[in-house]
Amino acid sequence: MTAFYEPLGDGRFAPTEHTAGPWSPGAQHFGPPSALLVRSLEEVPAARESRLARVTVEILGPAPLTELTVRSRLERPGRSVELLSAELSAGEKVVARASAWRLVTSDSSEVVAGGAEPLPPPERAEPAGWPEHWLGGYLDAMEWRAVRGSMIDPGPATVWVRQRVALVGGEKPSPLQRLFAVADSGNGVSNYLDPRRWWFINSELTVHIQREPAGEWIGLDARTVVGPDGIGTATSRLHDPGGQVATGAQALLVRPR
Repeated sequence: MTAFYEPLGDGRFAPTEHTAGPWSPGAQHFGPPSALLVRSLEEVPAARESRLARVTVEILGPAPLTELTVRSRLERPGRSVELLSAELSAGEKVVARASAWRLVTSDSSEVVAGGAEPLPPPERAEPAGWPEHWLGGYLDAMEWRAVRGSMIDPGPATVWVRQRVALVGGEKPSPLQRLFAVADSGNGVSNYLDPRRWWFINSELTVHIQREPAGEWIGLDARTVVGPDGIGTATSRLHDPGGQVATGAQALLVRPR
């Protein structure tokens, strides 16, 4: 195993087979593309010490396993609050856009509050599997450990996940890149519908970040709620071994296959 993407220069990347999603070998799981967009957002120069506080990835279409181009820019400069954007394209087609608020950092360590209790450590979790009809690719490129529930059994679930491969060949992924490589899995981890009979596809991913995760393991504590009109929401608390680091949500299209 090597990486999800090989760099081609000038913002261009070649996806590897490790990006392939569980539904089709020709379309990527959106964890790696989300992380690639965050990588580009992190490259936007900052005049002051600051950090991404919220990132929304709008999924405009499937990301094929063909050459991708990523571009990012500063949309709205500011002394304390800035708006950034990034775009992911396959040829002439834009497949995803990301927007992010970047905030100037300060010392709030004395008033830290409200985070979920730390999860049991990854070392105490059991290896986790997934439904046999799901395809490998991304799933095989990540290591999965179950804390509560599982991807095989329906309902809410809590798992630890870490990358077996780099995001970009020759690079060590940043903490936020690791976070976003996992965050788009909330709907899959917490599904309770038979994926052979139902679609539960997310049209976006929004993550609010309280702090950057430490270490390789990302904890995903996820649940899915479905309404009566074919619309659902998957919500996730994202952890590192020290506790909660972020909160994620995905809008879901739910309909019979």
